[in-house]
Parts: sequence; C-alpha cells; structure tokens
Amino acid sequence: MSVDCSSNYDLPAIHVSKQLLLRHAHWLMRKNRVADHSLSILLVDDDEISWLNKQYRKIPGPTNVLSFPLSESPFQELGDIVISVETAAREAVEKKVTLHTHLTWLVTHGLLHLLGHDHERSEDEAVAMWDLEQKLITELQNTGSNQMTQLAINVDHVATVRNARGITEPDPVTAASICELAGAAGIVVHLREDRRHINDRDVRILRETIKTRMNLEMGANKGIIEIALNLRPDMVTLVPEKRKELTTEGGLDVAGQKKKLAKTIAKMRKAGIPVSLFIDPESKQVQAAHDIGATYVELHTGRYCDATSENERTQEYKLIATSADEAYEMGLRVNAGHGLDYQTTARIAALYTIEELSIGHAIITRAVFVGLDQAVREMKKIVSEASMIV
Repeated sequence: MSVDCSSNYDLPAIHVSKQLLLRHAHWLMRKNRVADHSLSILLVDDDEISWLNKQYRKIPGPTNVLSFPLSESPFQELGDIVISVETAAREAVEKKVTLHTHLTWLVTHGLLHLLGHDHERSEDEAVAMWDLEQKLITELQNTGSNQMTQLAINVDHVATVRNARGITEPDPVTAASICELAGAAGIVVHLREDRRHINDRDVRILRETIKTRMNLEMGANKGIIEIALNLRPDMVTLVPEKRKELTTEGGLDVAGQKKKLAKTIAKMRKAGIPVSLFIDPESKQVQAAHDIGATYVELHTGRYCDATSENERTQEYKLIATSADEAYEMGLRVNAGHGLDYQTTARIAALYTIEELSIGHAIITRAVFVGLDQAVREMKKIVSEASMIV
C-alpha cells in the first residue's frame, strides 16, 4: 500500500498535518479493503482547483474536492484526490468543525468516489454514500490513527510522601532518575508557593540531573517567576494555584487574565523558555492562549477522567479532541494531563495532535505495589500502543 500526500499552495495561515491525513488515508483504505492499492492526495489552493474544475467538469470556480480515478491502471492505482485547503478552511468554519476533521471527511468522500460511489447518480445512492461516510468517520474518530505520544512523569507525590515525615526519603531526584531509565520522555514538577511537596532544593538539583526534559509547573506569581528565570527549565507550564486545593482543580482562565499572563510569557520568551498554559478544553481558552503568544497548551483531562458514565466520558473526550485540533491548527503545540490513569490514558494518547501526556499520581500509586520502574514501563506501554498506527 502506498499513499502519497503533497501540496501546491502558499497559505502560511493554514496549518495542515500531512502525516495525519496520510494515517487517516491508510486506515480508510484498510477499512475499504483496498490496502494493496496506491493513492495520491494533492492539497492545493482555490486557484488551482478552479482550473481543474473548469478543465474537467466544465464548472467555473473552486470546489472542495475532486477525484480522478485510475480504474484501468495495471499497477492497482486508485487515482488522485485533489483538495482545496482554502475552501476546506472556509467550510470548516461554516460547519463549526476543525479543519482536520473536515479534511478527513473530504479524503473519505474523495476515496469513496474513487471506489465507484457517486452521490450525483441518484438520491438513493447519495443517501447510501452519506451514511457510509458517517460510519467510516465515526469509527475512525473512536479508534484513532496517530503519532507516538510521549510520556512525562510528575514526581510531586514522591516529595509529598517525603514531607509527610519531614525527612529526606523518598527523594524525588532519585525518582526522576528511575523514571528516565524506565523510558520517560520528561520530568514534571510543580513548585508551589507553599512548597507543600517540591521545594527549591529539589528543582535546583533536578535541573542539574534530568537527562530528558524538565517541565516546571508554576503559578504566575512574582517569586516563582524569578526562580524559573534563574533556573531556566526546558519549559514552564503556567497553572492556576489555590492555597487550599488538594491538587489543581481546573484550567487557567486565560481569556480572563490575558494581560497578566502575556507579561509572564514575554519574560520567559526573553529568557528562551517556552511556555505552556494549562487550560480546560474550551475554544475561547485555546484562542486566548494563541493570542498571548503561548508555545504550548496543556489540555486539562480531569473532567474526562472523573466522568461517571461512558456517555459523559465520550462527550468530554470529544471536547479534548476538538480543542487539540483547534490548538494545532493555530500553530500551538499540544500536551494533556491531569487525572489520567491506567484505564483512561489510552484514548487520549491516541489523539494525533497531542505530543505529550503528563501523568503523576496514578504512576506513583501503582509504584507502591510493583515498583517505580515497572509502573513507568506499564504506562509507557499503554501510551506507545495507543499512539501506534491503527
């Protein structure tokens, strides 16, 4: 099976993941039993598809997708799907879906045309083609078809256990080393104002010893900002912080405090430190994060993990998936975390647009029974398997 995706347009405001479209096309070809065939996808602008539309269909103006079958090819070539990303972007706004959701539908629509379906022949065939498209897209969305998502481990809870006795063990620095040896792609620590778990000594030594990447979670307050600027972690994640909360209870209201957060981001950028904003999966928060210059967003997965029914969990999952797409299409990099465990992680890890998951409590509690090395390896296996090509 061979699928090629190329582009011929100059539209820097439109971010398209060719890799995502390729993976979705591979999945669709397997589902339609043509995995041994070849397919070409060409992404163009309105001018080029207008020319093709007039040349081959005698219709002026742009359209969203054109299919050119090669049914007589001796090399099992299905043909070409040509998509205007300009038209697709406009239609995505009108339909209130993400660009990649709409592009996936256009690839599906184009592929079905190549396989002989034609909604223009009759009303019955139009209905049948529409039903098949919806079935394929729904199954694809529920299955996933994605890149390898990374696993970062939060070692705050190791420090919590240490501080409960006021002694030096267990040491979060040692825990971080074990996590890295077990395959973690990064270490996350939250330096709170009240120092309830991670303290200044911890972050100082961790900065010197972490071999992967250090993500410093922090509130946007003056004292912690100064520490971060001196420490220069690989990235910082700004989170809301309340003194009486047991753990972070929700995402930042970026839309409501853009000015304050923009100043902090500017300071970090000047020091060469990328900033992630921990937000709820809401369009207005994603847009606000983009507006003030964040490099990443980390989507809060707490409501998804805490859902008490499968229907509720599915709805929360869809909010996360949509927000991840929206962020990606704006040029933001996307992480996710909070409350993920050995049952809830796989579905989130299967989202292509999410680069990294931050997981702490579930792994540390699992380590009580099986050891930290094995707990990390078990979670890494879940993340890796979920994010493999379907």
